[in-house]
Amino acid sequence: MQSTVTPTHCPYCALQCGMNLTPAPDGTVEVSERADFPVNRGALCGKGRTAAAVLAPGVRLTSPLVRDEGGTLVPASWDEALDRIAAGLERTRAQYGPDALGVFGGGGLTNEKAYTLGKFARVVLGTSQIDYNGRFCMSSAAAAGIKAFGLDRGLPFPLEDIPKSGCVILVGSNLAETMPPSLRFFTELRENGGTLIVIDPRRTKTAEQADLHLAPRPGTDLALALGLLHLVIAEGRVDEEYVRERTAGWEDARAAAMAHWPEYVERITGVSVPQLRETVRLFCEPESAMVLTARGPEQQSKGTDTVGAWINLCLATGRAGRPLSGYGCLTGQGNGQGGREHGQKADQLPGYRKLDDPAARAHVAEVWGVDPDSLPGPGRSAYELLDALGTDIRSLLLMASNPVVSAPRAAHVEERIRSLDFLAVCDVVLSETAALADVVLPVTQWAEETGTTTNLEGRVLLRRRAVTPPDGIRSDLEVLHELAARLGVEKGFPTDPEEVFEELRRASAGGPADYSGITYRRLAEEDGVFWPCPAEETEAGESEGSGGPGGPGGPGGPGGRSSVTTESGVPAPGLPERSAPGEAAGSDDAAGGPGARGSAPGRSAVTTDGRVRVHPGTPRLFLDRFATPDGRARFVPVSHRAIAEEPDDEYPVLLTTGRVVAQYQSGAQTRRVAELNAAAPGPFVELHPRLAARLGASEGDPVAVVSRRGRAVAPARITDAIRPDTVFMPFHWPGEGRANTLTNPALDPTSRMPEFKACAVRLETVET
Repeated sequence: MQSTVTPTHCPYCALQCGMNLTPAPDGTVEVSERADFPVNRGALCGKGRTAAAVLAPGVRLTSPLVRDEGGTLVPASWDEALDRIAAGLERTRAQYGPDALGVFGGGGLTNEKAYTLGKFARVVLGTSQIDYNGRFCMSSAAAAGIKAFGLDRGLPFPLEDIPKSGCVILVGSNLAETMPPSLRFFTELRENGGTLIVIDPRRTKTAEQADLHLAPRPGTDLALALGLLHLVIAEGRVDEEYVRERTAGWEDARAAAMAHWPEYVERITGVSVPQLRETVRLFCEPESAMVLTARGPEQQSKGTDTVGAWINLCLATGRAGRPLSGYGCLTGQGNGQGGREHGQKADQLPGYRKLDDPAARAHVAEVWGVDPDSLPGPGRSAYELLDALGTDIRSLLLMASNPVVSAPRAAHVEERIRSLDFLAVCDVVLSETAALADVVLPVTQWAEETGTTTNLEGRVLLRRRAVTPPDGIRSDLEVLHELAARLGVEKGFPTDPEEVFEELRRASAGGPADYSGITYRRLAEEDGVFWPCPAEETEAGESEGSGGPGGPGGPGGPGGRSSVTTESGVPAPGLPERSAPGEAAGSDDAAGGPGARGSAPGRSAVTTDGRVRVHPGTPRLFLDRFATPDGRARFVPVSHRAIAEEPDDEYPVLLTTGRVVAQYQSGAQTRRVAELNAAAPGPFVELHPRLAARLGASEGDPVAVVSRRGRAVAPARITDAIRPDTVFMPFHWPGEGRANTLTNPALDPTSRMPEFKACAVRLETVET
């Protein structure tokens, strides 16, 4: 009997690489290439190839755990575990009120789970205190994108456009290690005659592939972008017609940039004036060019302004909203994009709606069948929520996150978690955070459940169930259903992911992230569908599946409002004012594919026989207009400012953090895979030979890194690939080598992003 091969997607990073899964007779699962998926064309990194290892019973949780009277976690029945959680949450709510309940989600949750978790927090618990670990990833880029373009989607174009561009500036990304299959797009860029410029304080594996590598001092990316814009202006390279026709706010941004002359920027960043001039030349001379940012410039207390400065560079040179050009963010987590669209953020409702918008509240409340006034307002951001544990927030429900390792100022966060009255964790493994819980629930993994994710391109994908979970395992949707029932809400929390997605479609309809035209059927038949994608239609004015109240086409459903405009009456981003009869909203053009012109939501064009075509999705945004009331992009004037914690005599060195190729995020899953641990067995401190010589450290010697928040110890890794004033630590490990013990929780005033990427430290030798 031949085993069934299931096409699906990797559980790790935001590429969401395609793969095939085949159950083996011995109970294991074989991972094989899926060459037809365009994002990775069959290529998989080591994490993807070994992803099925975490499915093994000896690696994962297989039974609920509860803490006994002696303080030990012991196996329990599902009913006992769920009853304990419901009782703990209800006890806290009764004594302290609903906002004493916290909910913390994760960027690895499917769209269905993220949506349901946000609904559970607001409808069942009545709390405003919900956020998720994705706040630590893309929030600064999201905030800057909304300011400039009126919309946040990681990449406004598919990855396939990158090799066709003339130049790409890659800021603060080591994608050769963090998402290796994507490197081929940049290799093809260079093979096609394009130029790759990498900006990173380390000479990473990605930087080694670059035509030009700039190594600025950590925390100075804002000054660097402003210095480049200054040179664009001084050298007469501004696209004046584009600025006049498609933007607003140029004069203020121009004045701010002119205060950052090249020699001043060289003193701040350490990047020489000739390198600055060469960067401007390489970026401006081709017909098309892109800027892509990642966590380097974003994980700063000025991350929103920093990304805004790079967007200003794109706008001044006429790059954004043109084929094969523009600004994009390389989203990190597997569903980091979808996770920030459908309601697990502190200030958000599904469809990327704002929680404080009365129209958004009314729309979502109608879908949910509740009074809009019953929905709580915005709550604390991720770090602020964690910092309030044990004081304002007394009980916490946590899903798919491990803040004991991943949060900034991690020792303090661990202390706050330990001070809770009650902690419940849903996870696939016993993470460092789960080990502190009062109740731990074992939940299904990516290969054992169906659901959707949205990758860094804005491509909504269908992960398919390939294997049956072991006995004793339930899905997160089942957990939320059972808890809702125990807390008095019998209906509204289905366990079937497709049923949840149908409700998500209705809730997102008309919002910035409109999924109402996406169905499981379409996702199964296509290589994903790019949002925004308004409701599918079959006859003019009639939505597919139109029906009763709350359903597609009913009040509050996709057919209940025009799919041509957003709730504020603004034409949807990139939408032409009209589509000619018989002509789809999109057409082929130089960007290379269907929908390139109509690369934004809008309407499906009416054909001559009165039929309405299914909206194709939106691979490319902003080609006709931006998602602002007047369709113009906004320059935002910004100026350089120092990081929150500059080096001084006591802490004279800068620390920056990041990832290595064989581990992922907090390492909760990858540290349980033997092959990956063999490649990356533990933390290290990367430092320059001159810094090592001053310290008296040799390769492999234990080195202590000390900040104002704590101390971490790891072996020295000495290399001239890093600046002499900087050390680097990967953040995947707990214990004495935990890098986030050191990091600074200083927050960006807009995005509330902590400053992971730069803080002051000193180095000490460790006696052995």
